[in-house]
Amino acid sequence: MFLSAALAALLSGPALAGPATTRDSLDRLEEVLDLRVEDGRLLPEQMMPAILVSAQPRTEESQSWYATRVIEVLQHALGDGGLRLCEACMAPRATVDSGQMVYQTGPVGIDEIVRLDDLNRGGSEPARTAIWVDENAGGVSIRIVDMRTAKVVFAQNVDPMMIESKNTHRMYSLTAEKERRARGDGLTQAFIDVAVYPGQHISLDWTDQWGRYNKQFSGMTISIIDPFLGIGAVHYFCLPILKSLVGAQLVLSLPTGIVQGLGQEGEVLDPLLTGVAVVRVPFGRSNFGGVLTASTNGQVGFGISLMNISLLPVLP
Repeated sequence: MFLSAALAALLSGPALAGPATTRDSLDRLEEVLDLRVEDGRLLPEQMMPAILVSAQPRTEESQSWYATRVIEVLQHALGDGGLRLCEACMAPRATVDSGQMVYQTGPVGIDEIVRLDDLNRGGSEPARTAIWVDENAGGVSIRIVDMRTAKVVFAQNVDPMMIESKNTHRMYSLTAEKERRARGDGLTQAFIDVAVYPGQHISLDWTDQWGRYNKQFSGMTISIIDPFLGIGAVHYFCLPILKSLVGAQLVLSLPTGIVQGLGQEGEVLDPLLTGVAVVRVPFGRSNFGGVLTASTNGQVGFGISLMNISLLPVLP
C-alpha cells in the first residue's frame, strides 16, 4: 500500500514529455518550494515523514509521468528520507468496524489518512504532514496539511508564469489596503521632488497618510533648493482626479534662522519663511510622477517626483 518515493520513481520509469503547461508549472512549483524552505516557511524536519496523498493528473497525456515528476519535485525540496506514497488514499476503501462494513470512495479525510498510516508504516515514525499535488486546467495545485492539527501548512496554485500567484497577492494587498483605509490607520509615505525648469525646487518629504479615507498627508520636509537649506512642515490632499496630490510646504531657512537667532538682522540667501505650493500627478501605477511647484520666492518649476521611495534606508 505504501511505497517509498525512490521505489515509486523507479517503478514508474523516467518522466516523459507531457503538456507544456503542466511541465512548466511543476518546474515553478519546485522553485517555489525551494524558496519556502530557504526562507523558513517550510521546514523539512517539521514536515517529514510526509505522505503524498494525491498526485492526480487531469489529462490523458500526463498519466504516464505526472506522479513521478511530483515525487521528484517533493524529494528535491524536502529530501527523500520519509516521503511516503499512499496508493490506497484515493482508491475505494472497505473497512469493518464493530460488526459494520464501511465502503468509502472519493477524497480521503485526515482521520482516514492517519488510520492508513498507522496500519501500514510498521515501526516507522508517524507521518507529520499530508500532501496533495494535483493537475488543473492552468497548472498544478499543492496543499500541505499538518496531520496532527489538520491545519493547512501551505497551499498554492502554480502556473508557468506565476500569474495566479501575482493576482492572489494583488487581491490580498488590495483587501488589506481597503481595510486599512476604512479604519483610518496612518501610513508613512516619502517623496522626493526635483523641479528644475524654469525655476528650481528640490525637497524631501516624509508624511503620514491619515483620515477616514486616508486622503490627508501631513509631515515634515527638508529643502535643498528654494530655500537653499531649510526644514518645515507639509500638508497635502489627495484628489480623485488622477490620484493627484495638492498642498503646500512651509519651510524655515536654516541659514537665515541661525543668523537672526544670533541677534543679527537681514536674510541669508532666502527669507526666514518660504511657502511652496505643490501639485503631484502620478504616472499610472508607478512610483514616479510629475510635479509643479510655486514658491513665495518667485520660483515656479516643473519636474519629476519620486513617490514612496526607499532610497534612504531610514525611510520606509
